[in-house]
Amino acid sequence: MAFCQLPELLYFYYTACVESIKVIILGIIQGITEWLPVSSTGHMLLFDELMPLEQSPEFISVFMVVIQLGSILAVLVLYWSKLWPVKKTREESMKTLRLWGRVLIATVPAAVAGLLLDDIIDEKLSVWPVIAAALFAYGVLYIILEKKVRIKATVNSLEDISVTDALKMGAFQMLALIPGTSRSGSTILGGMICGISRPVAAEFSFFMALPVMAGASLLRLVKSGFAFTASQWGYLALGSAVAFVVSLLVIKALMSYVRAHDFSVFGVYRVILAIVVVCYFSLR
Repeated sequence: MAFCQLPELLYFYYTACVESIKVIILGIIQGITEWLPVSSTGHMLLFDELMPLEQSPEFISVFMVVIQLGSILAVLVLYWSKLWPVKKTREESMKTLRLWGRVLIATVPAAVAGLLLDDIIDEKLSVWPVIAAALFAYGVLYIILEKKVRIKATVNSLEDISVTDALKMGAFQMLALIPGTSRSGSTILGGMICGISRPVAAEFSFFMALPVMAGASLLRLVKSGFAFTASQWGYLALGSAVAFVVSLLVIKALMSYVRAHDFSVFGVYRVILAIVVVCYFSLR
């Protein structure tokens, strides 16, 4: 009896191994593209088109959002001293609380829009033509803004970000609800348009991701009813863990990059990727 079950057991372990490799790759993609202005959701959806997870559509939809928790944890680890208000002087604690106030204010526009449009985005916009169009359009916009438009930075520290600045960056964050747009790209460039220096806009963009991504993950988990198998919980944990480790490296690298370079190279990358996507899916 046990011998007869061996092929079935081997197939089970083979399938689990293949799925785990896909999950690891998706975690790497999430960890890299979440913070670069190239669209993490777009990249993961495109990868799933090429090498789809052998899971239910409901689980895949949850997985693509929930593994962002690993990226959130990376921000908390790297910026703990700036984000944690306890065990500081009164003045430092107040600065941290004011920062959190600005972050929460910046979260409101995307949070409201996301709650209202979540089903539409998931059902109608998470398709390759929309992703390709967003990659191309915003790629061209990045190039134009970086090469043709020069806006002098008037906000050069996190403490100088006003409530109005936070709301403006929050409005730009709503653009990222369209797959292929890039949350980090829209908020960083949006901040620069508002006169915030690139490094400050990048850091504030990281902090803006915390409540938005945590809320989106919780919303998907609640909608799913937490009805996952043991292996699916394992995939969620594995993907999040990989995204965490990769995010630690990418955030540090990006902050070094933005201090000396602009985003035009990412604009070129987006345009090329959009052309590749259109060619691939049109000729498939």
